[in-house]
Amino acid sequence: MSDADGEGSVAPDTGSDPLGSAIRVDLGDVDPCGSRQAGRRSGLTLAADGPVAGLADGSVRAFDDGGTERWRLDGEGSAITLVPFGDGVLVGERSERGAIRLLAGGTERWRHDAADALGGPTKETRFFLPMVVNAAVSPEGDVAYVAARRYERSDGERAFKSSVYAITPDGDIRWRYDADASPIALEPVADDVAVAYNRCPGDHDDGLVVLGADGDERWTWDPDRDATRRVGDVAATDGRLVVTCHADYRGYCLESGDIKWRVDLGTPQPDGDEVYTYPNHVVGHDAGVVFVTGNSFPEEGRETDERHPNEQSAFGYTPEGDSRWRASVGGFCHQLAVDGDRLLAPVAQHFRDRDPSVHGGRLFDVAAGRVESGRTDGVCTAAALDGDRRALVEEPVEYHDDDSGVRGAYTLWYR
Repeated sequence: MSDADGEGSVAPDTGSDPLGSAIRVDLGDVDPCGSRQAGRRSGLTLAADGPVAGLADGSVRAFDDGGTERWRLDGEGSAITLVPFGDGVLVGERSERGAIRLLAGGTERWRHDAADALGGPTKETRFFLPMVVNAAVSPEGDVAYVAARRYERSDGERAFKSSVYAITPDGDIRWRYDADASPIALEPVADDVAVAYNRCPGDHDDGLVVLGADGDERWTWDPDRDATRRVGDVAATDGRLVVTCHADYRGYCLESGDIKWRVDLGTPQPDGDEVYTYPNHVVGHDAGVVFVTGNSFPEEGRETDERHPNEQSAFGYTPEGDSRWRASVGGFCHQLAVDGDRLLAPVAQHFRDRDPSVHGGRLFDVAAGRVESGRTDGVCTAAALDGDRRALVEEPVEYHDDDSGVRGAYTLWYR
């Protein structure tokens, strides 16, 4: 891997291994990704004794530090959300039942089906499957917060049912918060949990809700109640919350619902198609804040030859909201892996400019910017980071306008 300066200059490509001396584990066969993103179908986390990968076929595979498989359990749909919890790993699926499972040592300890609250799919397509969007564990480790949603079309309009769960390590549900909106991220804060909602087409009309220890609403915030999209991500920093706003393409720092500062990230550009880009991810730390943007989109329609100058980039700010650095990410990030003041971005397709050289991983420091970069043949869709341990899931990709065929393979990279 190679170094880049604190101003976020582009690091040179470093070959096919994104993790230096990483081990490589074959994850089997999977249909290649296409030119555009079609949603997550892989998940990844780092348990105390090695990486645990959730696969597109719903199975979960645990490995030791040398890459030897320790155990494997089957599942349904796709195992996309994984987080260490108690003495095992909490796994969330995108499947007909939207299972929430605790797996330990190759055994399923307990299970809840989100479909019990949300209902099952109303159409035989993956976008209609109940989906465990996100999970996070409280600072004390005594409760896991899990967000699940189901999408459908009702009278020709988008409709969502969703639930946020607070679950103990033994599987008891402390409380459940239901809404007719689409949660996209959550962040534990002391005894509370902040929940970001991206689409709110129903009665629920808050892009951000902070829930207390009993599941009661502590406070709410919304950037624009007339907007189709609201909040894209939420993180905590020094007693405050930072969010990415899809309503006005800005990043915000909030304290009990009051705006402390905001920054422009992806606001529409006045030339050509007036393209914008969504700020999709945010990381908060005492050392500062990082926002990561996604693809360019035109104000009208979906096709465009224009590129927003801030697309697919990371932006570092001080805790007070002052700009520090900017760095290219290069492609779309389905998620970020965060450990303290560092973040690992799995980089997938560029979406509009098919450029295989961007596939791989980027490691950032909250204060210093991009510090390492590496390439993979396929697209990287999941990442995990814990101290010096790093892992990425690579998926094969086949571009519709490139006759080179399939690039890459379904692979776990781990160091």
